[in-house]
Amino acid sequence: MADNESMNLDCRVDDLLSQMTLDEKVAQLGSVNANKLLGDGTLDRERAEELLSDGIGHLTRIGGEGGLSPEKAAETTNELQMILQESTRLGIPAIPHEECLSGYMGPEGTTFPQAIGLASTWSSDLVREITDTIRGQLEAIGTRHALSPVLDVARDLRWGRVEETFGEDPTLVAALACGYVDGLQDNGDGISATLKHFAGHGVSEGGKNRSSVNIGRRELRETHLFPFEAAVRTANADAVMNAYHDIDGIPCASDEWLLTDVLRGEWGFDGTVVSDYYSVEYLRSEHGVAADRTEAGSAAVEAGIDVELPYTDCYGEHLVNAVEAGDVAEATIDQAVRRVLRAKARSGLLDDALVDPDVATEPFEAEKAIALTTRAARESMTLLKNEDDLLPLVGEDVSSVAVIGPKADDAHELMGDYAYAAHYPEEEVELNATTPLDAIRARSEEFGFGVHHERGCTTTGPKMDEFTSAVDAAEDADIAVAFVGARSAVDFSDLDKDQEDLPSVPTSGEGCDVVDLGLPGVQQKLVELVHDTGTPLVVVVVSGKPHSIEWIAEEVPAILQAWLPGEHGGEGIAAVLFGEHNPGGHLPVSIPRAVGQLPIHYNRKPNTANEAHVYTESDPLYAFGHGLSYTDFDYALSLERDELAPAGTIVADVTVRNTGRRAGHDVVQLYVSAENPDQARPVQELVGFERVSVDAGESKCVSFEVDASQLAYYDRDFNLAVEEGPYEFRIGHSASDIVTTASFTVNKTKEVPSTGRTYFTETRVTDLE
Repeated sequence: MADNESMNLDCRVDDLLSQMTLDEKVAQLGSVNANKLLGDGTLDRERAEELLSDGIGHLTRIGGEGGLSPEKAAETTNELQMILQESTRLGIPAIPHEECLSGYMGPEGTTFPQAIGLASTWSSDLVREITDTIRGQLEAIGTRHALSPVLDVARDLRWGRVEETFGEDPTLVAALACGYVDGLQDNGDGISATLKHFAGHGVSEGGKNRSSVNIGRRELRETHLFPFEAAVRTANADAVMNAYHDIDGIPCASDEWLLTDVLRGEWGFDGTVVSDYYSVEYLRSEHGVAADRTEAGSAAVEAGIDVELPYTDCYGEHLVNAVEAGDVAEATIDQAVRRVLRAKARSGLLDDALVDPDVATEPFEAEKAIALTTRAARESMTLLKNEDDLLPLVGEDVSSVAVIGPKADDAHELMGDYAYAAHYPEEEVELNATTPLDAIRARSEEFGFGVHHERGCTTTGPKMDEFTSAVDAAEDADIAVAFVGARSAVDFSDLDKDQEDLPSVPTSGEGCDVVDLGLPGVQQKLVELVHDTGTPLVVVVVSGKPHSIEWIAEEVPAILQAWLPGEHGGEGIAAVLFGEHNPGGHLPVSIPRAVGQLPIHYNRKPNTANEAHVYTESDPLYAFGHGLSYTDFDYALSLERDELAPAGTIVADVTVRNTGRRAGHDVVQLYVSAENPDQARPVQELVGFERVSVDAGESKCVSFEVDASQLAYYDRDFNLAVEEGPYEFRIGHSASDIVTTASFTVNKTKEVPSTGRTYFTETRVTDLE
């Protein structure tokens, strides 16, 4: 924004603020959700006028929580904005927000692969394209603010929300998150993105959602704050959401050091901080650091939370009372209100808060969105094992396929916890989905092979009465494909059944934390019995988290990790199974052999990475970055020089040659390792990556320009510094499959100034003759 525009905006905000009463100010720091405004899908106007009488900061999930069609959501949002403009003293519109982790979480929203699947593409460009599409759907219904993306670094795989993350590595998380923000915000002309959950949410005690976090300052800074810092400073994210937990006893919702000193003081963030739903009240009821709602609201606003979500509970009259009692300075309220008003002005709400309901459905009907979610599903597929080239299946050579398992023919099983359709029975939502069984049957018609489907068991239930039919189907087939994994949402169709059967208890998603990473229920036993038939077996894992599948990895010839691939995920899976798409996904997390190996992330310290347990080794079952293809890639690495100044850059050129017979995608991964550092450092760290498409027999050069500041870490005095000494670049097919290295030396130790930090490696791809 140009300086004069910024000045005009600030003058406008200050003018509005100067006219406000204290009640009107605190109203801007509150919110109201759809359930308080709607009855049977219709706006309760009398109730709305009462709740909005002093204005409001945010409107919470009018379309998604309200269950409204796009046209109805647009109409209702317009009606609420007109009430605010015409029936309140100052006529200030509200900021409508929605959830959109894997697509707009409301009726008819396109459901893309869950975040962990998108992370497997290692493609910021694809993520940006997806969120550009999401932005169009949100804008059409009047939304101006999105509660995504998730920047939590997944370090405890027992945590149910691993599926919402971009994986275990801070650089990969940061890069994909920035792509997500860019697509949503559209250079300031789109939807405000919200970075969450600030911070350290992926490393809670026991892997339990909302439980305490106890980590050192370096780990907090270098791992868990890094993605947020990168997204604030390079993608200019508009909003941040606090995490639920406490860090070393200080709840994030009341942590002034985190929300103000670091976020605003160090990083220069000038957007809004919104509370995670109910987290302000949790200061009282969960953390016990506030005696009542007034104390909770006071602590949160003073720490730096501008807006309480999903509805006004501890703000509102509680903040008015605190100011009038002299417990909270009105200047503190003014500062938060100024930021909320600035967000409204930046988004254009103060000039035009209405949308056209007549065209609201257009972005939801676009064939482009369907094609994009199908492509994203294909590109997220990660081939873990392919013994004797069992895959791809050749249709004309297969006369019968047995499709087994609880994840084969249920559209809900393809979606993550933040997908709207995953929370409602199919008869209650319009669900345009393609299951794996649907996609395989479509190909059976083309190639003329038979398909026999048997579920075999439920996802978590103990009953094995369907095993016999599943085994019989496998025995009679040329190939068996077993679809297994964890569920991320409740199967409403089973709620009337005997709950001792536990057919569909979610073991992935928010609040679904586990102590065992094995396949839920009796799915492992089902796979073993199908394998015993001798029929060639492919296992497809459709799940939001890694599972400890060591027996399957040893015994089954082919394994495909499909994650939660979205509404057309079945097409993505079948395209890989039948060779229409060459898989190019790579793991964004390490897959452990057993839950007792945790933590298992690739960039552990040497003593942790090297020490084995009594009954299992230290290495993961499948390493971070692992992913096979139907072709092969060779690498050659060269450096432009072998010495690097502490404020300079160095270029690593990687020649990638496709030595196979078909085109394919590869993810070139550049790691760095410090030799003999002055403190215990990770064995290696990802500093650059590039997804590249190479035709059979062809070569490309990927040039990585690495800035010296990317090697920096917090020294003994806790200054961010680049340390003098020897380093090694490593190029690998995964973190454990390093194929070539090159050494270089940093010639001097130097602190990194706040203006001199580079967060991402610049890459350039060129064709070679």
